[in-house]
Amino acid sequence: MVADNREKRYAQQGIGSSYLFRVDHDTIIDATKVGNLARFINHCCTPNCYAKVITIESQKKIVIYSKQAIANCRGTLN
Repeated sequence: MVADNREKRYAQQGIGSSYLFRVDHDTIIDATKVGNLARFINHCCTPNCYAKVITIESQKKIVIYSKQAIANCRGTLN
């Protein structure tokens, strides 16, 4: 409910894009106003990666996985 209200408030404030990520039924991370550059990952109509929520030592983490091989700085694929 909080995320829905924030999304409506952002629209009323003229904020065109919101960055809300659902971790589970009860938790949503909001990086709309505060967040690092990672919030722009996969911000595309043809995404080349996907997000997955994993649990490490009883803490939920968001992990980004590539859908394709990524070239390293020498141009070879990893």
